Amino acid sequence: MTHTSESSESSALGTPDAPDAPDASGPRTLRAELETLTTEAFRPELADVDRLPTLGIARLMNGEDATVAAAVAERLPAIAAAIDAVAERMARGGRLIYAGAGTAGRLGVLDASECPPTFNTDPGQVVGLIAGGPGALVTSVEGAEDSAELAAADLDALALTADDTVVGVSASGRTPYAVGAVTHARTRGALTVGLACNAGSPLAAAAGHGIEVVVGPELLTGSTRLKAGTAQKLVLNMISTITMIRLGKTYGNLMVDVRASNEKLRARSRRIVALATGAADTDIERALAATDGEVKNAILVLLADVDGPTAARLLTGSHGHLRTALAQAPEPAPGPAPGPQDATS
Repeated sequence: MTHTSESSESSALGTPDAPDAPDASGPRTLRAELETLTTEAFRPELADVDRLPTLGIARLMNGEDATVAAAVAERLPAIAAAIDAVAERMARGGRLIYAGAGTAGRLGVLDASECPPTFNTDPGQVVGLIAGGPGALVTSVEGAEDSAELAAADLDALALTADDTVVGVSASGRTPYAVGAVTHARTRGALTVGLACNAGSPLAAAAGHGIEVVVGPELLTGSTRLKAGTAQKLVLNMISTITMIRLGKTYGNLMVDVRASNEKLRARSRRIVALATGAADTDIERALAATDGEVKNAILVLLADVDGPTAARLLTGSHGHLRTALAQAPEPAPGPAPGPQDATS
């Protein structure tokens, strides 16, 4: 059975007009627990928001959104520590796996799906799991977020290893699917990260690296697709992007591992090579042809004056880090000494 609420994570917590149900962790009801969460707090000063003109509501929302980056900034040391740990595991061949329900799950799937075209990662290298499966991306799957066992089964289907990282994502920080994913991953020796938007959350407590970005109550009570969703998107952007920088997927701020799978990306590839090398268009085309369109390899061909196979060997030896490959490239052979006709009097 499905429903069309904005976030299935909200249903895991219950709604104000739903009958109280016993909480799995004790005698407290879900409603009582709901009232303790900052992300679910009611703001009486906004009780008449529906009476405001559209521009007034837009200004309110824009002001609320402006506070999110500051909330993320407060957690930057914890975010950076998690990223360094993720990059270390991925450098050994591990995977980055996001797990969440509702909006949080969709954001994880979105971030994972954008890594292959941006960083030329294997589709299985960054994975997004959402409670209820792919169908939950467009229609909330009722009850799926309540199952820690479902999270364990989804991770077991991936044959989780100790080199993998599992990032549980949940605005409330208590969604059973996200908490269950992190808890199960720890039993397999995987690195675990818990991303939540409430302080003192079970998710952060269950993870090796807890990140709690407290954005405060939402404009619409409990609508965690708003500030909480924005905060989660910002942090997931950091986790994937900075990890890929650490793995050598960029050269400076250029996406040198971009996959040229359409005409726009082919044009971007040529521009990236031009920005990195300053080479003429004809030389860029020659280098891309010699490297089967691989941007990073083409840059190495031009900057180190090597052929395509040599560029590939250098990059393999440097684990894909272009700066390291450039440093290890052989010095260009000296040209012939000038002949008598070149001498100056």
